[in-house]
Amino acid sequence: MNRLSAVFAAASLALGAVIPAWAAEPPPEFGTDWDDPRTAAPAVEKPPTASCTVKIVDEKFDDFTPYTGTFTPPAECPGPWNKVVLRMEGKVQGVQYDRLGHLEVGGVTIFKTSTPEPSREGIAWSVEKDVTAYAPLLARPQPVWMLIGNVVNDTYTGVLDVQVYLTFYRAQGKYKPADTADDVLPLTNPRREGTALLGEVTVPQNTERLIAEVYATGSGGGCEEFWYFTVPTIVPYSCPADTGPYREVQIEVDGKVAGVAMPFPHVYTGGWANPFLWYVLPAPRAFDIRPIRYDLTPFVGLLTDGKPHQLKVNVLGVPEGRPGWELPTQVLAWRDSRVSRVTGGLIEHRLGTLTNDSTYALVDGWNQVDTQGGHQLRVSGYLRTSRGWVVTSVEQSVSNSNMHRWVGEQENPDGITATWSDTSTVTEIGRGLFPTVSRSDKRYTLDGLISVTPENRLTTTITLHDEADERTTHGLLTLSHRELSDLYTGEAAYNSGVPRPQRNAVGTSTQRYRLTGDRTCYDRSITTQNGFVTEDVQRCH
Repeated sequence: MNRLSAVFAAASLALGAVIPAWAAEPPPEFGTDWDDPRTAAPAVEKPPTASCTVKIVDEKFDDFTPYTGTFTPPAECPGPWNKVVLRMEGKVQGVQYDRLGHLEVGGVTIFKTSTPEPSREGIAWSVEKDVTAYAPLLARPQPVWMLIGNVVNDTYTGVLDVQVYLTFYRAQGKYKPADTADDVLPLTNPRREGTALLGEVTVPQNTERLIAEVYATGSGGGCEEFWYFTVPTIVPYSCPADTGPYREVQIEVDGKVAGVAMPFPHVYTGGWANPFLWYVLPAPRAFDIRPIRYDLTPFVGLLTDGKPHQLKVNVLGVPEGRPGWELPTQVLAWRDSRVSRVTGGLIEHRLGTLTNDSTYALVDGWNQVDTQGGHQLRVSGYLRTSRGWVVTSVEQSVSNSNMHRWVGEQENPDGITATWSDTSTVTEIGRGLFPTVSRSDKRYTLDGLISVTPENRLTTTITLHDEADERTTHGLLTLSHRELSDLYTGEAAYNSGVPRPQRNAVGTSTQRYRLTGDRTCYDRSITTQNGFVTEDVQRCH
């Protein structure tokens, strides 16, 4: 944990149904036990077809030794599959920090997660993820590697008992084989150079579409876990960074910037100096860390020569030599089965000027740093395929607005209000009479404050909002439309610097997860008080 820390599933419900998890009243403060962690996010939708389940991990993580094994596809459920679902189940008891988990199959990262902090009596939790996109990888035996680095000693006693399963649902009748990439490729010769990850990829010569995935996370307990708190080095604050809190995850292809993105401000279950906030309800994405996806199709015509090409992933704004960012990367390739080679080239590559301005002022006794940053990229490329000429254009625009305020040398109170916006538009011309346009608008907001009274009573108040609007059109026809809103609000307080029985901790939290579009309506909210769920409401399903 950084300076801040040092200082300081319900069944499906009928419309409008409510489940009170606490039979009478919740306890007046946190005790030695609480409800098992959960989230308001929906379970993965599964088809009613024959299925087979394979256990790929069974390990008690108590140090930094990774689990290794071998996965073999189930002979009773040969592909093609309609869906593949990953399920991780965990148990832990005693005292333990939050830990990061990383799972690879065949050298490809298919799942990243963080763990909840346990009660003395113990907790159990589970996470589901749709991993159908990795079906080509899972169609043959693969090595399995998983690590949840952990420290177990006389003080931190929690051993993380984890099992991971893959369930394969057969394609039958109207449940058609999933439409996935043809190849899932890890980087070869991956290596770190400063804060960047470099590696090579050799794509099939008949590749016609290419997507890169980067599981970018700031972590490790240092300043880069809370990168949005950093300030320019000329400002007096305990977490300096050369140019302040602006971070941007860039991907390059053979030295050219091919994608820009905002990193998600992950808050793990020990974050913001207050684990009492997250014991039952984790912050958005904490249990299912999603990758950034970059459409590299405009570059495909330069990559289909059968030779390895360099990919580089870098996080702008990280001071040289500072650790904290993990950047597992892989690519998904779609092939044109009717030709042996697809050819093409770049038409346009226009990278805008990076803006990153921070201003410092003393406002009513508060130190205040205001940061405004952003970047734009436009890339177009053409391909000659079996269906004719195809032109793909990718336009990206990212921005960050951050106001950080704190008082005095003790940095108490300390808080930020920040917004990250990330828009990507992919336009494809050449398949049919009209262009196909896929647009994704993402927005992340964080508003939080940590304060400590002279009596050492620490209070954290925080709101986190993960929003997305994704739409695909073909001419005037809308092919798909999806809107997501994942909102978390919470406040918790405890006596800092005293033994656990004297902390007198109290806290409330609410998560509301809404998903609409494509004949989908999901709207569920969960409320907790002092470690117990007091309300679980689903408004539509």
